[in-house]
Amino acid sequence: MGLTYYKRYQMEIDLGRLSARPNLPAGYRFVGWSAELLPLHAEAKSLSFRNEIDASVFPCLADYDGCLRLMQEISRKDGFLPAATWLLVRNNVVAQRAEICGTVQGIRDRHGLGAIQNLGIVPEHRNLGLGSALLVQALDGFRQSGLRRAFLEVTAQNDGAVRLYRRLGFVKARTVYKAVELFTC
Repeated sequence: MGLTYYKRYQMEIDLGRLSARPNLPAGYRFVGWSAELLPLHAEAKSLSFRNEIDASVFPCLADYDGCLRLMQEISRKDGFLPAATWLLVRNNVVAQRAEICGTVQGIRDRHGLGAIQNLGIVPEHRNLGLGSALLVQALDGFRQSGLRRAFLEVTAQNDGAVRLYRRLGFVKARTVYKAVELFTC
């Protein structure tokens, strides 16, 4: 057994400076929070993170059951903000159903800041601007809830996510390190 450390950035944004508006491609839509959708959020989270570095940093993201437990915990927090929690779906005409594409959750922390939790886009739906749109939708939910600032943490090695956050106006506030136990056989 050993430890490895992952470098993570805490990034912040002034919500008063947020000028972007969510722009979705045709066929995609946001679905607001409802407790009945919790399993779909867990599924989107699992599909989005299971093969990514964040599943190494946070092992609960590696499978559906872990994501379901995480969603249950997030939705029970005192500061959970439904207005900043969204599911992203695409209308699949051929299959005659809505296809799960992404998820984000928002929490008001004890200091009155918005905290983005686990923004994830399913791999088949990446590079379409969906991550930007989903994040802006959540940030707007914070702003409508009266919050002035928001933050998130991102693994430094996740270059695409870091670029996305910077493009939308997030700035690095500090660097933190997450210790993860490695199990060897």
